[in-house]
Amino acid sequence: MSWQATVLTLFPEMFPGPLGLSLAGRALENGVWSCTAQDMREHGLGRHRAVDDSPFGGGAGMVIRPDVVDAALAATQVPVDVPRVFLTPRGRSLRQQDVQRYAQGPGLVLLCGRFEGVDERVLESRKIEQVSIGDYVLSGGETAALVLLDACIRLLPGVMGCEDSGVEESFSEGLLEYPHYTRPAVWDGQNVPEVLLSGNHAAIAAWRQTQAEEITRERRPDLWSAWLARREKNGAAANGKNGQTDPTGV
Repeated sequence: MSWQATVLTLFPEMFPGPLGLSLAGRALENGVWSCTAQDMREHGLGRHRAVDDSPFGGGAGMVIRPDVVDAALAATQVPVDVPRVFLTPRGRSLRQQDVQRYAQGPGLVLLCGRFEGVDERVLESRKIEQVSIGDYVLSGGETAALVLLDACIRLLPGVMGCEDSGVEESFSEGLLEYPHYTRPAVWDGQNVPEVLLSGNHAAIAAWRQTQAEEITRERRPDLWSAWLARREKNGAAANGKNGQTDPTGV
């Protein structure tokens, strides 16, 4: 059974978009995943299929109606245990752990907002997760949905040629990834780090770990602090386990 992406959007022609190319595109052709883009205007109201209305309390812009979103959700016939995600800058930050969780499930239902957003009541009553791909504003949720889908699809079994690629990369262990080098060994007067040419796998692993730590500390202090706290917690747990005594007293 393939991993199913269901997208609720006002612009269904945007899907699969770039995901129809390269590794994701081949996986789509091979049935590893599938994509259904549903036009929310099919559930709009009146002759003009209106999907939005002015916000209560005043203010600029329009808000997508809750009854339109609810009708579109119901029409998908996707089981309620499949995660439903609304892409919005108001959401929690998307993390690699979220991507892994989504990829391990049967699929996703993605709600793409436009205008000023979506009526909060349908998000709460239908238990729709609110997720942000970054601290910036896009014209709509479709681009963010493509980002999230790409992150999930590459983790599906058989999509990437080298399975280790999904493990040894940024965020997999809470750190940014170490630098990469390839031929030529000397380019523009710069040499590849000598350790990478040594054939000493233990030394290479140690160098890569050190590089990952240094880069994370310099570029992402938030990740670095979280990684240090996690390492300290794991170390304390290991020490506590090693120091346990036999409860029988024998």
